Amino acid sequence: MKKFCRIINRIFKDRFRKITAPEGFDAEKLRIDFKERYHHFNMLLNANNKALEVMAGIEQALQGKRPFGMSFVKSSCIQVTVSLLRLIKHLEHLSDGKYNQLYDRFDDISNKIGPLIEQKKGMTDERIVIPLHSIDRTMSDLVGGKMANLGEIHNRTQMKVPGGFAITAHACHLFFSHNDLQPEIDKRFISADLDTMDGLGSLSADIQNLITSAEIPKEIEDEISAAWKVLEEEMGRPLSVALRSSAFGEDAAENSFAGQYRSELNVREEILFPAYKDIIASLYSLTAITYRLNRGLRDEDIAMSVGCIAMVDALSGGVAYSGNPLDNMDHSIIINSAWGLPKAVVDGGVDCDLFIVGRSPQLQITRREIKEKKEQFVCYSEEGLCRFDATGDNKDAPSLTDAQALDLAGLAVKLEQYYGAPQDIEWAIDRKGTIYILQCRPLRQIQAEKVDESGKPDQNARENVIAAGGVMICPGAVSGPVFIINNPADMAKFPDQAVLVARQALPVWASLMNRAAAVVTEQGTFAGHLANVAREFNVPAVFGLKDIATLLKNNAIVTVDAARQCVYSGKVDIPSAAPQTPKNRMEGSPVYNVLSEVSRHIVPLNLLDPYSTKFKPENCRTFHDITRFAHEKSVQEMFNFGKEHNFAERSSKQLYYKVPMQWWVLNLDDGFKDEVKGKYIRLENIASIPMLALWDGLIAIPWDGPPSIDGKGLASVMFQSMTNRSLEPGMKSSYTEKNYFMVSKNFCSFSSRLGYHFAITEALVSERRGENYISFQFKGGAADNNRRVRRVQFIADILTDNGFRVDVREDTLISRVEGFEMDYMLERLKILGYLVIHTRQLDMIMTNPNAVCYYRAKIDKDIQSILPPGSAAVSPKVCEADSMNNA
Repeated sequence: MKKFCRIINRIFKDRFRKITAPEGFDAEKLRIDFKERYHHFNMLLNANNKALEVMAGIEQALQGKRPFGMSFVKSSCIQVTVSLLRLIKHLEHLSDGKYNQLYDRFDDISNKIGPLIEQKKGMTDERIVIPLHSIDRTMSDLVGGKMANLGEIHNRTQMKVPGGFAITAHACHLFFSHNDLQPEIDKRFISADLDTMDGLGSLSADIQNLITSAEIPKEIEDEISAAWKVLEEEMGRPLSVALRSSAFGEDAAENSFAGQYRSELNVREEILFPAYKDIIASLYSLTAITYRLNRGLRDEDIAMSVGCIAMVDALSGGVAYSGNPLDNMDHSIIINSAWGLPKAVVDGGVDCDLFIVGRSPQLQITRREIKEKKEQFVCYSEEGLCRFDATGDNKDAPSLTDAQALDLAGLAVKLEQYYGAPQDIEWAIDRKGTIYILQCRPLRQIQAEKVDESGKPDQNARENVIAAGGVMICPGAVSGPVFIINNPADMAKFPDQAVLVARQALPVWASLMNRAAAVVTEQGTFAGHLANVAREFNVPAVFGLKDIATLLKNNAIVTVDAARQCVYSGKVDIPSAAPQTPKNRMEGSPVYNVLSEVSRHIVPLNLLDPYSTKFKPENCRTFHDITRFAHEKSVQEMFNFGKEHNFAERSSKQLYYKVPMQWWVLNLDDGFKDEVKGKYIRLENIASIPMLALWDGLIAIPWDGPPSIDGKGLASVMFQSMTNRSLEPGMKSSYTEKNYFMVSKNFCSFSSRLGYHFAITEALVSERRGENYISFQFKGGAADNNRRVRRVQFIADILTDNGFRVDVREDTLISRVEGFEMDYMLERLKILGYLVIHTRQLDMIMTNPNAVCYYRAKIDKDIQSILPPGSAAVSPKVCEADSMNNA
């Protein structure tokens, strides 16, 4: 108890200590020196704010606010690194190198970040071309998933695969290195606008042009030409091939890349090399870039191999699923087929035949739907790939015989058994009746949605039906405005969470799957590329709704009920058991994981208490720690300059408001209206806009004094006061003696210690909205840790309700608001001024729910009363009467 009394006595002694003016000084020289220090202080603040902006962007990205790629990760690291270097350098000037140990901590943290963003798989196999008979599924790193699977089927099963060879990922690496392409591509990504379709489209076109204009090294051309001749001899006829992308990660279980890269059919030798470059360039097609962004895949991990496969003179072709993609308990084989090449099926531009084959007791066709097939794709040696209108009886005839459908089903079952999981298989049948496997990848399946009557409207929405029918591609029920897309140019205008409506289910629409609420089309197949991507992104989709692009109008609100294959007018509440899109699609992806690892060295704040003995440069473990330390020390150095040069009281002025107060103001530049020669600065002479707003909050409502506390609260305060020396106001620290303002016309840094807690408020407020920011930090208290933590959370809730972004660590609160117009920012400063005064000693009552309820309601009511009518303030909380009385 004696120690507690000594603390109280010391408070009074400190409060009435006399201030002595310094003796003799060279005022002019000190003013020049001070001006230079202010320049460095101002530049340090700019660097600090830029670093904090980058950190906030990283945190928002990790929360799933938007998709991002490695270019975002790298550019964020570059920006924060540059800002930190500038910040440390300006602190060096302010402190005469006192804290140069920060450079060592900066280097150490940077050396931990570097390997995380530069990690790239090395290539040990340097073959440029590998024939199909030498490829198996263990070689996906070198030849990509598509060719690795084809080689496996060719060499390990008895199934037919066209002859061919792979132009490896190592060849692509040589091509890029020969033309120094990767650094140029990286530069374009970092400077591009990845948040708009226009920006992505321009980036894609620029990079693809860069690649197709580059020179293929002679060693690659020689190897490809030699492999071509060998394959031509094996085929025994003039050769034409399908050049198909086979990137690393393509055809994987979670990321199919369906239709995202380019394929060239019926390629002859004279156009082989330009076609090869076109395939490589498709690594940066608009659809591929957006797919990787939305799936969180690293560009560095997607090495491109190209498959060179002999063309099949296809009578019919299509896709077979060894299970139902929409029901993981349905083991039926689903076959989609069309006349000619399977391109008609996978591109989703025409209707195709459907065969469903059951497995028990033996393979048998349980359902067949024969559609009118108006078009087919055929290859002619001299004319390339041709699209023909189907004529005569052929267009209405089945593109498969029952025997062929059963043979295909048998192959699908064998491939599923071989790989141990359901498969998605592209196939073609030549004019001799031979079935060729062209592609095989894992089939993505989901749990079926239970619907009473599929294909019939919900009983509560029958009057709202606009269209019904078609094929369910992905289940779910959602509402949104209609956006009709007629060509790729319309994609740039597509709004978030709109219903994508198109005549054809083209693969290019896949770029919008992260933004579309649902997809409905007039044509399209269950097995098309767009269908696969819609299922990957869990976007409700219905294809084959006749005349839907005519029936719907842009901006009209509709509800898509995919499970019932219905579209309703207006917003209709349709219960749906379909799997919901995860809140953060990026989470768990390679790019997300890299950013998450990098952020551990950037974002966490460990240096919380500036009065702790651990608040030292050597304890900075993250970039955020460095900014916190540098900012704190820069403020101290600005005030210490005056003390160290016997210039303190001539530089900082004691605020005179009715009477002299323990508030001191340091004019950094133009914070005073007139030059002040004496000891005091009167409030009417303050020109600092943010300081005046803070002051308005500080004095807006008189403080009622400490809250009534119970015995436990008082005991907690007394115990902390007697055992924690950092709480003693007599401890040496600039903050324990006075409350400081550092001001210019549009800037204010306010450091206060009222009682046992301290707060730092910093604000830049002007007409330039984009530069406006307020940061607020709060820590401490006299009660035990539990009560201090509860008070910080109490303040955090109030700030959050009033538009601040808040982070709470133990009994420390860090908050920020930025980018708003001047009036809004000044209102936030007024709120902070009020809170600094009126949250004093509330930690002592934080274990009393009734008291907490009372003070929350009072504070909300007070805040509303001190702001102008119509301001964005939270409504007062309502407390029960007995809670009010108990408080």
